[in-house]
Amino acid sequence: MPQFDWERPLADLRELAELTGGPDGARRLAWSEDWRTAREWLLGKLAETDATVERDVAGNLWATIEGASDKVVVVGSHIDAVPHGGWLDGCLGLLAALEILRGHKGETPAVTLKLIDWADEEGARFGRSLLGSSAAAGTLDPDAVRHLKDAQGISLPDALAENGVDLDTMGEAGLPDIAAYLELHIEQGPRLEELGKPAAAVIGCYGVERHAITFTGKASHAGSTPMHLRHDAFLAAARFGLAARESAKERGGVATIGTVTAGPGIPTIINEHCEVTLDQRAFTPEQLRDMLADVKRAADEIAAEEGVEVEWKRIWQIDPIPFDERLVDLAAQAISEVTGDDDPPRLPSGALHDAAEIARRAPTVMVFSSSTDGVSHSPREDTPEKDLRAALRAYGRLYELTAGMISAP
Repeated sequence: MPQFDWERPLADLRELAELTGGPDGARRLAWSEDWRTAREWLLGKLAETDATVERDVAGNLWATIEGASDKVVVVGSHIDAVPHGGWLDGCLGLLAALEILRGHKGETPAVTLKLIDWADEEGARFGRSLLGSSAAAGTLDPDAVRHLKDAQGISLPDALAENGVDLDTMGEAGLPDIAAYLELHIEQGPRLEELGKPAAAVIGCYGVERHAITFTGKASHAGSTPMHLRHDAFLAAARFGLAARESAKERGGVATIGTVTAGPGIPTIINEHCEVTLDQRAFTPEQLRDMLADVKRAADEIAAEEGVEVEWKRIWQIDPIPFDERLVDLAAQAISEVTGDDDPPRLPSGALHDAAEIARRAPTVMVFSSSTDGVSHSPREDTPEKDLRAALRAYGRLYELTAGMISAP
């Protein structure tokens, strides 16, 4: 049996935070120098295991220990972070996976064991989440993301090339034949804390519709243009944001206006154009479909009433993804064994994870730990250490149960 030491991931997390963090939060934006520094640090840790390491053409990092069986269990997450992010998002699951590999030092696992560090899970720099995992899963359309640029005007293809990745060949990464994919992550929400529970089995991920919407009106003088003759792009966008909120509340999903760019941006001139990004999420395809129909109808009505034009551009879409029922049951069993809770929570994930892409291709499940105040993507992101320890131990037990099930004759 593997010998795990769940204090080591906690020490690793603190070490990584010291290396690529600080008062302003994490500094591991994908494809950046800080991200490459974090990757080099991870390679040093992996060198202490019995794994062989390689990077695929999408930039994903794989570490493999051959098992007694050629059936494959993949454990992992991502080391990239949003700007000013927290010390746990992504790297908690990755360093838990590292401990799974460490636990097999000097012995052969029952199954072939692979750790994965997915490239650019966050999508924080270019707006396209799950880039590396979608490339591996075969769902990435290079032409749909070729035009993306970061805040400095650097294009996605150029940033990838700087890191030795060619956008047009990323889809050749592919996936091995995976018997199970297991991921640990903080909840990034308040539900577990409200329940007083340290961990949950995750039943699936919300689907996402993400669009950029541009309202175009007429620039005119702020003092001399009567209110009834204005064609204010910003006010149209503001009304649209409220309509998106009401639709999400009615349909049981969530909606977020993430960015707002208005111009000319001069105090004495009515804004001629305003672009907003809208992120809509829900757990069923029907909810997501109805929410999108709601806001498209609202946008047309608002544009007509305000005398502006509206244009839509899809940034990204992913259907709701349920996880494997057998693995969800095993995750709940593992949490129960660790915590003594006979009925541990089973929750959907409102946040996106690489698991959503892999679940399209292989049996998948996640384990959540609690999040203090539900805060994530912030330097204030935290989880009580007792909850981290419980979630880490449950994740290790989930791996043991899964490996046992898969390797059984």
